[in-house]
Amino acid sequence: MDSSRKAGLLLAVTVALWAGPALSGGMIFTVGDSAGWTIGNNLNYTQWAASKTFHVGDTLLFNYNNQIHNVLEVKEPDFNACKNSSAIKEYKTGKDSILITSIGHHYYICGFPGHCNFGQKVDVLAVGSSAAPSSSPTGLSPPSPNAGDRLVGGSSVFLGVLIMAASCVLLGF
Repeated sequence: MDSSRKAGLLLAVTVALWAGPALSGGMIFTVGDSAGWTIGNNLNYTQWAASKTFHVGDTLLFNYNNQIHNVLEVKEPDFNACKNSSAIKEYKTGKDSILITSIGHHYYICGFPGHCNFGQKVDVLAVGSSAAPSSSPTGLSPPSPNAGDRLVGGSSVFLGVLIMAASCVLLGF
């Protein structure tokens, strides 16, 4: 293989390594895990959300029976009061994917009568990009230690450098 082809191949590998994580998006979190978005079964969405670390670019997946549930995105006062009359957005397919596009709190409730009061509501706190973690904004706490299930920061850079070095050896650079 001539040197220009080797250089082109190395460039393609390098671009794929650095663009891959950005294009793959964030994590997908099924709200309520296997129980989904429902009432009963001693579900506690506050505890569920507190056990996760959410980032901009992550997706919330709400799985539920759309005959008896829905998902309303609401503002904090409506979340606290379980008020469903001024929702920002309504989701009602039974399998709704909601992309987290900004840092801060994101509030969701079920709009069916009484469900929010029975605990079918979740406050999701997003803390920056999953592709390139940044320092926490003022007033927000840093990601919790359970964020270790992500390959981010120094780990992904190290892996990229390692693969690039192996590619150089294999291509004869």
